[in-house]
Amino acid sequence: MQLGLSVSDSDVSSFTPLVVLELADDTKAEAITWLLNRIRGKQQNGGAELLVDQLLFPAQDGQKSNQNVFVVGSTLQRLLKGAEDVGLFKEFQDGTMRGFTYANRESFKDFYGDGEGFLSDAECQYIIKHELDTLRAKNEEHVPGYPKVKLYPGKSVVRRLQSKGVLVQYFPLHNKEDLKRLSFSWYKKIKLSFQPLDDIRHYFGEGLALYFGFLEYFTFALVPMAFIGIPYYLFDWEDYDKYVLFAVFNLVWSTVFLEVWKRCSATLAYGWGTLSHKKAFEEPRAGFHGALGFNPITGREEPVYPSSKRQLRIYLVSVPFVLLCLYLSFYVMMVYFDMENWAISIYNENPNLATGILLFVPSIIYAVVIEIMNLLYRYAAEFLTNWENHRLESSFQNHLVLKVLVFNFVNCFASLFYIAFVMQDMVLLRQSLATLLITSQILNQVMEAFLPYWLQRRRNKKVHKRMRRMMGDKELPLLEQVQLETEMNTYLGTFDDYLEQFLLFGYVSLFSCVYPLAAVLVVLNNITEVYSDAFKMCHVFKRPFSEPAANIGVWQLAFETMSIISVVTNCALIGLSSQVKAYFPESETQMILIVVAIEHVLLAFKFILAFVIPDVPKHIQVKLAKLEFDSLEALKKRVSTNFPFLNNESRRKYYFVDKICLFA
Repeated sequence: MQLGLSVSDSDVSSFTPLVVLELADDTKAEAITWLLNRIRGKQQNGGAELLVDQLLFPAQDGQKSNQNVFVVGSTLQRLLKGAEDVGLFKEFQDGTMRGFTYANRESFKDFYGDGEGFLSDAECQYIIKHELDTLRAKNEEHVPGYPKVKLYPGKSVVRRLQSKGVLVQYFPLHNKEDLKRLSFSWYKKIKLSFQPLDDIRHYFGEGLALYFGFLEYFTFALVPMAFIGIPYYLFDWEDYDKYVLFAVFNLVWSTVFLEVWKRCSATLAYGWGTLSHKKAFEEPRAGFHGALGFNPITGREEPVYPSSKRQLRIYLVSVPFVLLCLYLSFYVMMVYFDMENWAISIYNENPNLATGILLFVPSIIYAVVIEIMNLLYRYAAEFLTNWENHRLESSFQNHLVLKVLVFNFVNCFASLFYIAFVMQDMVLLRQSLATLLITSQILNQVMEAFLPYWLQRRRNKKVHKRMRRMMGDKELPLLEQVQLETEMNTYLGTFDDYLEQFLLFGYVSLFSCVYPLAAVLVVLNNITEVYSDAFKMCHVFKRPFSEPAANIGVWQLAFETMSIISVVTNCALIGLSSQVKAYFPESETQMILIVVAIEHVLLAFKFILAFVIPDVPKHIQVKLAKLEFDSLEALKKRVSTNFPFLNNESRRKYYFVDKICLFA
């Protein structure tokens, strides 16, 4: 396993550093000694059995630098045993994906000799993170040197140190050689081709690779919409029945798009060994607090917080706050319409180039205000969700996603719904949609890529200068790399990336029949998004830890909900079209009833289509069934071999219990 980061004895460490661990500058010496002993200690004694060494940075400009920075590594044998502990799936000799076991390691494909190169960088770092996270207190009542930082048997040491600010950060190191190769194949060559998803997964893990897979799939899926939208926009489409045809095509596209993506993600996840990956028992979040009690499942002592108190916080504080923010969003929207009416009145009084440009100013200002409000609300939503004191990270993320999605949906789309169905001004709707779409894309590119890159370049230059002043001609590449990466921004996950794609999907699926170029703009945005996101992952952010993922999680439900809303919206837009109204010149009620009936038929068709198209391709279903069958046969054989004295009834009972344990 060559990571391109090996350090000789003359350089700081004699093993391959994989993870950096930074403690606070004023951490007590006894706490450091205790933590290092736990990291290095044998597993049977409650340690992680990892390798750890300290990095010593010279003084900077006469000031003492933080000396509490450590690099963590591991022996190959320890990593292979850790791969079994975390439940990694690897390709077996027969081509199926199976849970890795150290005892049967030689039966897995690509395992040669002692297993050098069998595990990827991301997997090795994920294993080390798992081992650090599962370091537990034994009989200590507090962290040595910190009487107020209480401990109890079974408490995660790392989480306690994080929550109390003793552990500043820990992150995986970049691999310079692998990163250079990935950068070249990913974004340095501008070409029309698929992304190297397997390489991305190999370096960053499955969660991030699935995001880029979705981004690529979404972009290609938009191409038919874009090809239809261009001629649709260039010709005088309002005079033709194509308005209705485009809306119907939009409805079918949004449904098929999501159903086919499920199959694509299942194929990717199976090939990466995460489709059958059983999620480990979730530990309490680092920020979770409460009175000390017992976990009924594990039997360990841990904080307990009454669910009733959490529900009171949610319904008496969080929900009213969200409603208040929605009211504020509506108020800002009405101010925007006042500005829009003012601009229109000036243009009507004196139509010229200047007043024509003025027509777009309210929409641009409103688009900027929307982005600012979304950003401010995101911070408030994170604070509130953290204050609600959710025990699990998954619960925290679900509540945060719900808060953010509700506000972003109302904030971004309320004005468009108002223009479409209250004002019924299709010209203003097209103008507002185009302005919102273009302005938000420009702001996102600046805030997500260019601004962080510019700030990171400034930081890198300062670090390089400091290191040259400190070290002179002496080369210590590991010290410099760690110094650079400790000051990089931390990647906070794919939340904001999926949120951006969710809003773009909304613009296309809801209103592209009114503004057919929406799909074209989103395609162009996503092409640049691939390159900017790839660049920022490689050079702007710290390398994130790999996280196994079988799908895009709660975002699949969010996109499907948006797809259902698009059915209702497009049917309503069809009912407002002049072509449809012409068929019902005398009875508007009859038209409404027919449109509602068509909407119900389309919704039924959508759900039938979702049921007919299987989420997992047939050939993968067969492989999964074969794997389960082989596992059950192996279990039967083990029962027969180990317990030959059991009768058939007893074997069936033992088999049933063992099967539950095997697949739980």
